[in-house]
Amino acid sequence: MSRTVSYLWREPHAAAGFTAGVSLHSHTNQSRETLDFIADLSTDWGVLQPLMRWAEGRCLKTTGIRPDYARSYWTPPLTPKLAFDLERGQIEEKLQLPAMVSITDHDDIQAPMLLRSLSSARQIPVSLEWTVPFGPPDTPTALHLGIHNLPSATGTKWMQRMEAFTAVPVAERPPKLLTDMLAELDELPGVLIVFNHPLWDLYRIGREKHLFLVNDFLAVNGQFIHAIELNGLRHWDENREVTALAARWNQILISGGDRHGIEPNANINLTRATSFTAFVHEVRRERQSHVLFMPQYAEPWKHRILNSTLAAIRDYPDFPEGSRRWDERVYHPDAEGKIRPLAELWRRGSAPAFVSAVVGLVRTLGAAPVSSGLRLAWNDSGAMRSALADKF
Repeated sequence: MSRTVSYLWREPHAAAGFTAGVSLHSHTNQSRETLDFIADLSTDWGVLQPLMRWAEGRCLKTTGIRPDYARSYWTPPLTPKLAFDLERGQIEEKLQLPAMVSITDHDDIQAPMLLRSLSSARQIPVSLEWTVPFGPPDTPTALHLGIHNLPSATGTKWMQRMEAFTAVPVAERPPKLLTDMLAELDELPGVLIVFNHPLWDLYRIGREKHLFLVNDFLAVNGQFIHAIELNGLRHWDENREVTALAARWNQILISGGDRHGIEPNANINLTRATSFTAFVHEVRRERQSHVLFMPQYAEPWKHRILNSTLAAIRDYPDFPEGSRRWDERVYHPDAEGKIRPLAELWRRGSAPAFVSAVVGLVRTLGAAPVSSGLRLAWNDSGAMRSALADKF
């Protein structure tokens, strides 16, 4: 097993000798991102409960609809073409290398399927981020697997099988079903299976419970996992723990930017392969992986998370129709239960004043000089120096 982890701001010639750069794990407006975290805020932070109840009451009064966070979702701002161009442009312009881009929307392969009709993206792999409920019925967690380079002829059928798996309640699911599916995917030599951000307790079941389930998953299915992700949107400390996890299970590390906004992936892979299938062979069979962190990863983590949030609630007048306003990219059930963009639910054609005020307040955090002040306050250079010393 051979792996390297480099940092472009310290090693400006890190890409020398490689044939291409590979962007893994990024999202487009075909991804559905949960809004459950909003409900969790009022649970975790009691002081917010009165404000949340007030906002929900105002929403019911002004729209006639009670907030339903479980069924609501938002979509990232970039269309598949814009996302592909962003990721490709970073590699070609900053590293002067040809680019391979694997887009992994949540439980959806529409973006790569659409892009394959373009001459510039004809070789893009059919990939997705598969949400896998895992654990006991009372406290399951959700694991995310990057499934890269599905065969184009059977990609849709695989997508349907994954959707069917996810739809079955954990209590009713045959214990071996997941293992059998992963074993089938592993038998496809061109497919790459990556365990994305394994230590992120997205559904907040508790750190210890989540870690136990991660190790349980790897004990049963680790033989079919080809790499574990160093995530470009997670904190230095978490990625160091992921490194230890990978070592414990003799797994190779790989990059995964996890871009949702308009900042390109904060890490990529360098490869000597000339096609994505050859890159998969390099990782799976030769057990080689060369991760390169881009300069944006050196920015304070909280500042980057804020910028990602701001990207979701900004308006983009030059974008294609239907994705220009933030409320065109957030979806909620109407009075009859049909999922529609928020922009179609406002009674007066625009967001209520209290909603606009909240969005405006958050947007001010991204404006100078407020943004510059927050960046200094959030500077986590100590963690960065520690990470650099450890080289993950």
